[in-house]
Amino acid sequence: MKQTSVAAVDLGASSGRVAVARIGPAGVDLQEVHRFPNTPVRAGGRLRWDVLALFGGAIEGLRRGISLTGGLDSVGVDSWAVDYGLLDADGDLLGNPVSYRDPGTGAAVTAVLDTLGPDELYAATGTQLQPFNTLFQLLARRGTAQGAVARHALLIPDLITYWLTGQLRTELTNASTTQLLDPRTASWSADLARRLDAPVGLFPPLAAPGTPLGAARDDLGLAQRPQVVLAPSHDTAAAVAGIPAGGDDFAFVCTGTWALVGVELPRPVITSASRAANFTNELGVDATTRFLRNVTGFWLLQECVRHWREAGDDVDLPGLVAAAAAVPGPRAVIDVQDPVFLAPGDMPRRVRAAAARTSGLALETHAEVARCVLDSLALAVRRAVRDAATLSGRPVRVLHLVGGGVANTLFCQLVADACELPVLAGPTEAASWGTVMTQARALGAVEDSLAASRATIARAVAPARYTPSPSRAWERADQACPTAAAPAWSPAVPTAT
Repeated sequence: MKQTSVAAVDLGASSGRVAVARIGPAGVDLQEVHRFPNTPVRAGGRLRWDVLALFGGAIEGLRRGISLTGGLDSVGVDSWAVDYGLLDADGDLLGNPVSYRDPGTGAAVTAVLDTLGPDELYAATGTQLQPFNTLFQLLARRGTAQGAVARHALLIPDLITYWLTGQLRTELTNASTTQLLDPRTASWSADLARRLDAPVGLFPPLAAPGTPLGAARDDLGLAQRPQVVLAPSHDTAAAVAGIPAGGDDFAFVCTGTWALVGVELPRPVITSASRAANFTNELGVDATTRFLRNVTGFWLLQECVRHWREAGDDVDLPGLVAAAAAVPGPRAVIDVQDPVFLAPGDMPRRVRAAAARTSGLALETHAEVARCVLDSLALAVRRAVRDAATLSGRPVRVLHLVGGGVANTLFCQLVADACELPVLAGPTEAASWGTVMTQARALGAVEDSLAASRATIARAVAPARYTPSPSRAWERADQACPTAAAPAWSPAVPTAT
């Protein structure tokens, strides 16, 4: 068996990275070769992604990967969901994509719900109602000059793949986040698009993860032209594919700026109860469904640290987490799903105000604010895991936690305690693992099954185990902190304060 080398371009909301996997008789080795920031830019009154800088970072990572391996067999791309770029008839980008954190879709949400209502909208797509979903973004920008000349709409990873290959495709796992796809048929909801006059025809043909697109373009300045294979291009789909699970009795928490919490199923769950609980049905690898709730993740802690540093405080994140571990908890908890936390700005002030309302406690130190955030995230995970199991009928006996939160040992233990389940934490770069293993399967370098792929990952990166220490305090916190059962959105998403 010859060695196969594949690259994963994984673009997150705060940073991008390129990792290279070498697959051979001894197993699989994954190594990060390049990391670069993803910094949104406010220009022209809009918050935009600097997508050209992201593409430049991807190309630099591929150069390093080729140099390290002597030649890459393939590359795949994943990123966050819902955002897109518009192309004109010549295939040129019509401006940098607008960020999902940019306000301005409230009127479109209201108009859609006035036309269909939340029940009918959910019945058509099984998608969690979020004000930044692609459907609302498209409708909010209808009638603009860009919209008048646009000929194609490409979700962020499809845009990067297009620039790599010249091929126009819409990868299925990311398409299922748009609130335009019917997950039961894995096709666009034509009736919904017609009734809302949504320009679904802008999206190129749908394609499943593992689809080969041909060699990279010869004008990219690369020493070699690897094949480009469609990854599960939604980073959560890639991360779930990268979970080292040994069965189907698990729930997952994919951590980062967001925390995606749910279970993997053979088919969607589209019921009035799942709509009321704000669960979404997203497509995964091998025709699976990711039945999950989108929970605010480390965004709150990231924004707190950013604010403190800008105020001149020398905040060290590991030191902050260590100090938070010494704070008793769970005492002060907040609803992390509250839309007040969505926008950038003075996050510590908003956390303190929310804690005073829900718990009657005044948070004075940075450590107390951090502990409140981490306890509240664990509480949100507890609720999502229990709701996922109840709504789907899938028993959950273990919780796989992957992504950036793996490094936060306090958070991992809090999740185990809150959920009263053993937590298997790792790998950190689960999205990269899912992306490279999908390519390896397409290339014939490994056995072509999701179970075999996960077994390979488990041998390469054994997860850390956290044993729960149940406490009635979590039950009391659950009862004390109210949360909206209906979708949390506001026509006027708060701007930075």
